[in-house]
Amino acid sequence: MYAMERQELVERLLRDEGRVSVVDLARRFDVTTETVRRDLDHLESVGRLRRVHGGAVALERGSTAEPTLGERLQRHSDAKLAIAGRAVRALGADFRGSVYFDAGTTTAAVAALVPGHLAATGGAAELVTHSMAIAADLAGAPDVALSVVGGRVRGVTAAAVGAQAIRTIEGLRPDIAFVGTNGVSAGFGLSTPDPEEAAVKSAIVRAARRVVVVADATKFGEELLVRFAGLDEIDVVVTDDAPAADLSAALADADVEVVLP
Repeated sequence: MYAMERQELVERLLRDEGRVSVVDLARRFDVTTETVRRDLDHLESVGRLRRVHGGAVALERGSTAEPTLGERLQRHSDAKLAIAGRAVRALGADFRGSVYFDAGTTTAAVAALVPGHLAATGGAAELVTHSMAIAADLAGAPDVALSVVGGRVRGVTAAAVGAQAIRTIEGLRPDIAFVGTNGVSAGFGLSTPDPEEAAVKSAIVRAARRVVVVADATKFGEELLVRFAGLDEIDVVVTDDAPAADLSAALADADVEVVLP
């Protein structure tokens, strides 16, 4: 395979997945890791990607980059559905209590399954969210009590943020919170690009009795601009692939359960 062909495939993988690994590319292309590094160096020099430790990420995956809600809906949809199907089981049978849904497409996938899960298991729940998109999806669900946290709505995420939203969340104590994240790393914890979103997520984590993080494996090793929780502040991570050794060890040290579909 010629260098130009490899580089075109790298760009395609970055568009689809957002991140590539030197080791994985070497195995995929049946070339040495040195060859892959030269390809990545060239692509970075012409402004097609950004090099990071162990590989490269798409340019829009900088520490402050944030895709729109519509863009996120199109990414890793199979993984999100698999994660949601496993995460909803955290409610168990005959669940009766309160559930908070953070904003995000993976948390939205979980929220979409909750009414059916409650109906099938004979449970009941008070559902709370600051996501306008999730609220709209749940508003018509039968036998579901829904509360919506208000505030200034960010167009990028369709989520309420600001002091009003944080004050409301601080006055809650949900039994379970399903929380999304843009990054999970051993050293930095959970992070997201926007400070206002981070403040709301932090309030959710502090308020909930049990925190279930739902994140596909592309988020592992990522560190965005603002940290909103340490690994020791969460209880469960539901994902589609096992984390790398360093993150896996850090999660174990923090007594966080990692659950795969």
